[in-house]
Amino acid sequence: MRAAAAAASASVTPTTNASVSLTNSNHFNFTSHRKIYTSLPISTVKNSHKKSTLVVVRAIKDRKEMETETENMKEYNKESTTKQQQPLNLEDVNPVGLGRKSRQIFDEVWRKFSGLGQISRTTRADDKEALDALLIREGPMCEFAIPGAQNTTVLVVGATSRIGRIVVRKLMLRGYTVKALVRKADEEVVNMLPRSVEIMIGDVGDPSTLKTAVVGCNKIIYCATARSSITGDLFRVDHQGVSNLTKALQDYNNKLAQLRAGKSSKSKLLLAKFKSADSLNGWEVRQGTYFQDAVASKYDAGMDAKFEFTEAGDAVFSGYVFTRGGYVELSKKLSLPLGYTLDRYEGLVLSVGGNGRSYVLILEAGPSADTTQSKLYFARISTKVGFCRVRVPFSAFRPVKPDDLPLDPFLVHTMTIRFEPRRQRPVEAPAGAKQDLRSFKLILEYIKALPTGQETDFVLVSCTGLGVEPTRREQVLKAKRAGEDSLRRSGLGYTIIRPGPLQEEPGGQRALIFDQGNRISQGISCADVADICVKALHDSTARNKSFDVCYEYVAEQGRELYELVAHLPDKANNYLTPALSVLEKNT
Repeated sequence: MRAAAAAASASVTPTTNASVSLTNSNHFNFTSHRKIYTSLPISTVKNSHKKSTLVVVRAIKDRKEMETETENMKEYNKESTTKQQQPLNLEDVNPVGLGRKSRQIFDEVWRKFSGLGQISRTTRADDKEALDALLIREGPMCEFAIPGAQNTTVLVVGATSRIGRIVVRKLMLRGYTVKALVRKADEEVVNMLPRSVEIMIGDVGDPSTLKTAVVGCNKIIYCATARSSITGDLFRVDHQGVSNLTKALQDYNNKLAQLRAGKSSKSKLLLAKFKSADSLNGWEVRQGTYFQDAVASKYDAGMDAKFEFTEAGDAVFSGYVFTRGGYVELSKKLSLPLGYTLDRYEGLVLSVGGNGRSYVLILEAGPSADTTQSKLYFARISTKVGFCRVRVPFSAFRPVKPDDLPLDPFLVHTMTIRFEPRRQRPVEAPAGAKQDLRSFKLILEYIKALPTGQETDFVLVSCTGLGVEPTRREQVLKAKRAGEDSLRRSGLGYTIIRPGPLQEEPGGQRALIFDQGNRISQGISCADVADICVKALHDSTARNKSFDVCYEYVAEQGRELYELVAHLPDKANNYLTPALSVLEKNT
């Protein structure tokens, strides 16, 4: 109880060197030879002073404790006076030093606020949770809390990074339960994070260490990045790390869905699972050509395909097409469970393997009683050598006849997977290996429908490549894009943020540009990127979108490539919704 009273008193006591000044800018500033910005509104500070003092005063039981707090205050003021006497050096006026100092001051004040919820280390767990809830709902952090945050657990990966440290504090101020994934829980790492953060030890490159970390988590914010440009490190953190975490979260969600007998909002609808020879029943192999019969016979060089269940336990669709303009396809009429329709879902996810060919996925939609009225819709999909998951949203399907109406998933009754030699691209293979792009092999594991979601499950902080050394830019971007691609294919609701060069300066000071197409040219503060990560968690317009973001800049005449979305963030200003509503999904 004494520690809490001291922390509360110290957090509001003005000092000469590091004081709290309230201004009319709806924020309070820490000043230490300069003005440093943080994102705490003035109204919260005023209310928190009154309410937090009330909680602490009730906890003080006798006069002896009051005298102890007085002694602690004297020691704090003495330390502050000593700090004031230190001479000004170059580090104090260096922009990088200013940013580092501002974060140190913020961390110090945050520890004082977080101490309000931890009266002492001997406090009972139930009392501690009750006090934490009181402080969030009625205390100094009540005006930051947002609906749904108290029932949401967020796993922050890279919690000690430049962005991750700010993300953790923003989440806690808003009432989230926060778990931080770190490789080592040494003293330095522990001191970087608030005490109420649950620290999970694991390595994104080791899937076995991630199963425990995702238990109880609803969402993930991935801020980790490789510390070196070594190809192995880039692959492990930026690519394989994202893939491992998406799979761990999916496996956990699947377990929850099984416990809820498939009634969970995250449950996928199984359309086909190829686990035995009987599961191939109903699938029909067909072949055809885009040319008329007379032309087709002239260029007929042969084609063949088969769909079989091998001794290895795989359902394999394979064959070749040597005929010019020819194609082979695998088709089946869908049979959905009673009461289910595809309009309740947002797309399909296929778990497939093979030799890396691309295919055309065709859906036939129309009245099931009269198939002559059906319309055809197609979407092109690419696979990789080995196994992968391919995510295809219904919005990606285009009508074969341009005049037809957009796809209505409610009317879908037939699915077709088509292979055609044209538009095939060579895949990565050992030097000297020959590739015949007219042959194919597709191993099918399952096909599922993805449930319609309103919010993001996984926020990934990537990069645009600006600010990266030219000698290592290609390697970094290759790993980052591979990680992004694995997230898009995962079936999770995602938001991919590509900030410009990160800067150590206050957030919310300048307007931001949101764009798609690698056209931005400016940097952005770590605090602004962290704010976007947190806002994206419950913003439906951020789901399944990838975008670049940077500070506002003036484009050259004739090259105005963006629509400016300006903001000066505060609690009531949700700048993210109008900014992202004009951007495309699934890009």
